[in-house]
Amino acid sequence: MQCTQPMLCAQGVTFRYDEGAKPALDNISLSVEKGEYVAILGANGCGKSTLAKHFNAILLPESGSVLVEGMPTSQEENLLALRQKVGMVFQNPDNQIVATVVEEDVAFAAENLGVEPGEMRRRVDEAMRLAGIYAYRDKAPHKLSGGQKQRVAIAGVLAMQPDCLILDEATAMLDPIGRQQVMQTVHRLNRQQGITVVQITHYMEEAAMADRVVVMSAGHIVMDGTPREVFTRADELHALHLDVPQPAELCQMLAREGLDIPDDIIGVDECAAALYRLLTGKEAPAHE
Repeated sequence: MQCTQPMLCAQGVTFRYDEGAKPALDNISLSVEKGEYVAILGANGCGKSTLAKHFNAILLPESGSVLVEGMPTSQEENLLALRQKVGMVFQNPDNQIVATVVEEDVAFAAENLGVEPGEMRRRVDEAMRLAGIYAYRDKAPHKLSGGQKQRVAIAGVLAMQPDCLILDEATAMLDPIGRQQVMQTVHRLNRQQGITVVQITHYMEEAAMADRVVVMSAGHIVMDGTPREVFTRADELHALHLDVPQPAELCQMLAREGLDIPDDIIGVDECAAALYRLLTGKEAPAHE
């Protein structure tokens, strides 16, 4: 793969945690364009988190190269700029919260970058509004819900004004309401602010809302396409110990039984419309 200058680009990346061990990443190449929303799926130990940490220079490749907007992550002088361009949000928000007041926590990373006070005030307020936690700015983070804490962590990253947001299982520890809050925030940032998003997730319904889905197995990329292209390959995904979104599972099962229903449905609304059409012979009424 030859990258021109996308947001992120891995070229022939191999990485091992221990010398002589099996590669966690084995000659991987992947490009993510600016403004794209990419979901990365795979069973535990497939290498997806390892790949994500290469995009933020937390890890460096044993061989191959990783570029962020054309800057090699291997060059130490690029490190500060890279960390400003690519922000990471991890699984447990408590591990990223360092202050006793929400707005102080949001300001922490920008303050460490030496942002002058007036500009930092503007950035922090904007980041809290974008993440939907401005109303909690004077609260103690430990008194917030899991979803609110995760949005505080996202706001702290946003205050650095990154071009790319990487979510490493960022919704894994949240209840359904918390997950929904965080995902609404992330999609708004992608669509309205143009922030590139790379999301590592075990939730197929979250991946179905991405522009593109990448599936990893044993340190390799084994699928790469639109959600519809990937999730219609249910048997292959099951062989990799992965699920497909429930609407896709249902429609594919009905299609295999010979019922007149499309087998490439992945979303809840289109599934409901197809079932209505199947049961009544009529098109589903439009939502007001």
